[in-house]
Amino acid sequence: QVQLVESGGGLVQAGGSLRLSCEASGSIWRINLMSWYRQAPGKQRELVASITSGDSTNYAESAKGRFAISRTNAKNRLYLQMNSLKPEAPAVYYCYARAGGYDYWGQGTQVTVSS
Repeated sequence: QVQLVESGGGLVQAGGSLRLSCEASGSIWRINLMSWYRQAPGKQRELVASITSGDSTNYAESAKGRFAISRTNAKNRLYLQMNSLKPEAPAVYYCYARAGGYDYWGQGTQVTVSS
């Protein structure tokens, strides 16, 4: 079992920055992939960025060049640095981990970018 708790969401002006954090606990040694997803109202949850246990990263096209995913070596913290944020509908950002063949999700943290 892995537990994930996100923090760092909030209201930010367009063009600003925000750093999301996700604290993982439990069987963190089993984690081989961690990701950030976002979900806007009425929309499907979509991948923002991911990082493997080997530190390979992958970004959605909309995040490339503006967002950076990182994690601590102990795998207990995942970060998403978001820069040059664009005004859009509020979205909930979710932390995700794949561990031991199972999927785990946090409860999410809301991000609102005002124009």
